[in-house]
Amino acid sequence: MNITDLPTALADADRNFQNAHRGFIATIPDAHIVDGRGRVVWSMRDYQFLEQDEPAATVHPHLWKHARLNNLHGLFEVTERVYQVRGFDVSNISFIEGDTGVIVIDPLTVAETAEAALALYRAHRGDRPVTGVIYTHSHADHFGGARGVIDEEDAIRRRVPIVAPQGFMWHTVSENILAGNVIGRRAMFQFGGSLPRNACGQVDCGMGKAIPTGTMTLIPPTRSIEQETETHVIDGVEIIFHLALESEAPSEMFMHFPGLRALNTAEIGTQSMHNLCPLRGAQVRDARLWSRYLDEALDRYAPTADVVFAQHNWPTWGNEKIRGYLRQQRDLYKHLHDQTVRLMNRGLTGIEVAESLRLPESLATPWANHGFYGTISHNVKSIVQHYLGWYDGNPAHLHTLPPEQSAPLYVEYMGGAKALLERARKDFERGEHRWVAEVTNHVVFAQPDNAEARTLCADALEQLGYAAESATWRNAFLLGAQELRHGVPKIRRRNVSRDLVSVLPLELLLDYFAVRLQAEKAEGVEMQVEWANPDNGERWAMRLENATMTYLPGAVRGTPTARVSLNRAALAALQMDSAGLPAAFERLVAEGGIEVDGDARSVVRLLAMLEDFEGMFNVVEP
Repeated sequence: MNITDLPTALADADRNFQNAHRGFIATIPDAHIVDGRGRVVWSMRDYQFLEQDEPAATVHPHLWKHARLNNLHGLFEVTERVYQVRGFDVSNISFIEGDTGVIVIDPLTVAETAEAALALYRAHRGDRPVTGVIYTHSHADHFGGARGVIDEEDAIRRRVPIVAPQGFMWHTVSENILAGNVIGRRAMFQFGGSLPRNACGQVDCGMGKAIPTGTMTLIPPTRSIEQETETHVIDGVEIIFHLALESEAPSEMFMHFPGLRALNTAEIGTQSMHNLCPLRGAQVRDARLWSRYLDEALDRYAPTADVVFAQHNWPTWGNEKIRGYLRQQRDLYKHLHDQTVRLMNRGLTGIEVAESLRLPESLATPWANHGFYGTISHNVKSIVQHYLGWYDGNPAHLHTLPPEQSAPLYVEYMGGAKALLERARKDFERGEHRWVAEVTNHVVFAQPDNAEARTLCADALEQLGYAAESATWRNAFLLGAQELRHGVPKIRRRNVSRDLVSVLPLELLLDYFAVRLQAEKAEGVEMQVEWANPDNGERWAMRLENATMTYLPGAVRGTPTARVSLNRAALAALQMDSAGLPAAFERLVAEGGIEVDGDARSVVRLLAMLEDFEGMFNVVEP
């Protein structure tokens, strides 16, 4: 949207302010939440600068308004028997009151924020027991606080249903394990985790404020939704579950509550244009299917809904407004898909489509279609990637040099770093910040210690951040600028939680081992190891040869080098031990946590071949 469209957009924002405030009951001061050791895991205290209505000059006016909308926190009544706590996490936790207790939808990212949200709900609605838990999809901010709302043993004893969509456990674990290290580092740029909270730093994430710290947990589901639609009654509440696989997540569903006249769109319908491939990285999402699911929600459930609420942002009330909102969201993703494919078939590349595609006014104007989270630019590139992959068809781009090799040549061709920077400064003064960021980054890669180049590149990225409507683009630009000026933060990142690795299927554990195998250390080594989990009877035959690890279900044919038996607890202990896999394995074998029949030293040798990934690798410099 052009800046001249501000009056219309901001008027729409004012209408959303009414919706975002509606039903407010209570909150806790600054939504300030600490863990058992007194460490802050979540707080809105640092976002008080957003209380002024007038946008700061360093923040896009639309994003300022959206950030203020996401600044509201506390317990809200959505409709009779439906409540949400918003602003206690990047996502929302929803409470559906049943006949004897309360059903929890999406228990946030970490146990501490989920526990605080449940406590706030109970303080105003009574100490109702949790009689059901629903995970709408396989992203951590929708299941990670499970142990903050219910104890697993208590859930088993009381037979509390924990419901999730088809494929939930597989996709939950695989997305967080196999590429978890690189996704975690890139997510720092998407969410701006290490940026200061102020008008020159992080103001929002688009879907919410920020990612909390704390304890990510997971209680495995007890009931999986396998059919396209399934109707279940939980604690007296009729719920129609509708699968939305391969949309916002590979495993996702939304729900209709016909008796309550309420529709929950999970994360396929929110108050922002979403991502078809987030900046942190993920499997590309299917925009055509995404639109189809919204159309099905509009056709099947909107006629009997008085409110639509989601697991991010705020609800929409009124049947006519619900229908309009769902039509606009449906057509947003379908328009992006169809027009991208049309232009792609004319021979335009992803970058060229991104520069030329514009939404019609009817789709560009609604607040919920603005690019506060996803953007037209990177969404259309994702659609091109979905159909065509990384190669744009130009043979000159088929085998290009990596930046560490090409950057010195670019700098030399441009007359050297001094001449390049002199021209770049003039372009910066003319406001050509995209070009300046691109060209000066060549100098950074050619001469990482060139302070002048680092500063000018940081200045250009900073200006791009200040102008961005998208919170994720702003965060990425500003964190890039910060790291150019101050270097990569010296922090230790852990990408997985104990609960997550304890439920790791052996196939995924071996997948994770395989992608960590340092091939140069495995040359000439051959072995067969049989891996078994006595908790579920799972057994896999792994073979190492040709510096490659392969595996098939079942026992090893013939005599294996070793047989390894490890249960859920041992899986978690092995992965979480800071001493590293070989030492952890030897300790667990000595303690009896892992049983080995055969040559245990060969397994230790295998584990020593696996790489430990460095979490804080360079991104904006070589």
